[in-house]
This record gives sequence, C-alpha cells and structure tokens, in this order.
Amino acid sequence: MAVPLTQYILRRILQAFPLLLLISIGVFALIHFVPGGPLTVFLSNPQVRPEDIERLQRSLGLDRPLTEQYARWLLNFVRGDWGFSFADGRPVADRILERIPPTIELMGAGFLLAGIIALPLGVFTALHRRTAFDYTCTILAFVGISMPVYWLGLMLQLGFGLHLRWLPMSGRQSFGGGDALDHLLHLIMPACVLAVVHVAVWSRYLRSSMIDALAQPYMTTARAKGLTNMLLLLRHALRNALLPLVTAVSMDVAFLLSGAVITESIFAWPGVGGLFVDSIFRRDYTVIMGVLMIGAVSVILVNLVADVLYAYIDPRIRVEVE
Repeated sequence: MAVPLTQYILRRILQAFPLLLLISIGVFALIHFVPGGPLTVFLSNPQVRPEDIERLQRSLGLDRPLTEQYARWLLNFVRGDWGFSFADGRPVADRILERIPPTIELMGAGFLLAGIIALPLGVFTALHRRTAFDYTCTILAFVGISMPVYWLGLMLQLGFGLHLRWLPMSGRQSFGGGDALDHLLHLIMPACVLAVVHVAVWSRYLRSSMIDALAQPYMTTARAKGLTNMLLLLRHALRNALLPLVTAVSMDVAFLLSGAVITESIFAWPGVGGLFVDSIFRRDYTVIMGVLMIGAVSVILVNLVADVLYAYIDPRIRVEVE
C-alpha cells in the first residue's frame, strides 16, 4: 500500500531520534575516556590548590558516575540548557549560536560556488565526451579530489594574500569593521577552498549520469516527437541525471562540515569550526558536545531533505511514497 509523503517524512524524523541518542552516547563516552579532563588547564597553575580542584569538580558534577553525568546532560540538553563553557563560564548555546551565522555563510558560499561551476561543467563534458576539454577536466577533477584542504588554503594565502596582496589572508572583516566589498574579499579564499573538492566530485557524478541518461530509450522517443535539444536536455536528461548528484551532495555535507573546521582554522574564520578546535585544545567538554550534536542534527536534516527531493525529482519515487 502506498505511503503518503507526509507520513513518510514523519517516519524518517522519528527514526532520527534513536540515531541521535546513539551518537550522543558514543560522543559523550569518547570525550570522557580521553586522558585528562576539563580541569586540566587548572592543574598547570601553581596557584590553584587541590581543594580548589575538588570544589570545581563538585560544582560541575564531574565527581559523579559517568552514567549520571550523561543522564543529567541529556535531560538539560533536551530542555535547551546546554550547560556553561568551562573556559569562560558563558552559556554553551550562546557561544554556538553566535558562531553559526559565519559558518552558514561560508558553507553556503562554498556550496553555491561549487554548484555554479559543477552543473554546467558536468553537462558540457557529458555532451563533449572524449574530447581534449573532457580529458583536461578529468585530470583537473582527479587533482581536485586528491588535494588536501589545508594545503590548498595555505597555498592560496601565500599566493593571493602574501605575494600578490589581492585578498586578505584571514578573518571575516578588516580590523575596525568594513563594508560589503571588504566582507566579500575575506570570503573569497575560504569559499574557494571548500568549493574545489566538491566541484571535482559533483561534475564527475553529473557527467556520468548525464551520459547514461542521454543513452536511454526515452531520449530517442523524445527526439522522435520533435522536441528541441534544449528541452531534451533540461526536461528529460538533466532531471534524471540529478538523482545521483542529490545523493552526492547529501553525502558531502559531513565532509563539508569537517572541511569547514579546517578552513575556518586556517583563515581564522569566526565560525563553529574554529570554536570546535579551540574547545578541543581547552578540553571544554560542554562546548564540544554541543557542537557535535549540532553537526549530527545538520547531517540528518540534510539527508532527510535529500530523500524528499528524490520524491519530487523522480516521479517513480513520488508514486512509491505517495
């Protein structure tokens, strides 16, 4: 019996809750099994006495069993109380929320730039396969896929920031603030770093699926009906070729999050990735847990959106879920 689309979406949302619970258990246990603890930074201070450490442990609940600590954290997290940072005492939610807009801006710019380049590139190489242009794009795609994110970021900083001085090397804006152009100049290099790998992967996915779609019997039927080449390309070939690309994009979200962590660290971008790295060095467990849970929820939501897009792009899937 066919399942309504709304019921299908609701079922996927309900399936996400046990997954998030397992992720939170694994991350919480992994963080607390790492040698050291959130109070390690105080142990190196000779002015901090052992009784001060014990008092801090009691006030933070670190002297309680690990299961009790997790249950307490989970209950507070569901209520919206994500705890306080061990580093500066500020609420974890406030520290994360103020870093989300820069990260969304950087990831959105990287995704948009990758899509603008990868879509026409994949279609063009599929239409002109086995040509010099196709072979050149194939070689460049392999280079882009194998290129480390941190190396590319450093090379861009050295080339366009240090030697040519065309672009600012780090930060989100100049000291003292800046206009829209200054903000855009700061965004160019980190966005390009995030986009390079995705352009290489997405263009290859789209090329392969476009070649397969162009060889299908329904394309011959559409040509026999007298449709123009543009209608054939957009209405039939490209629509069916987008399905593998949707899968690739949804799978790349987790990679994009990890790439954003590295890119934000290299370019001193004030986003969630930079906060995550700083929290790791400071053993700020509450902030680390908050950032990881936000990342897990983001990945699950993107995969849910990908499943819904499947139902709208491919009519066969729409019939199955409706």
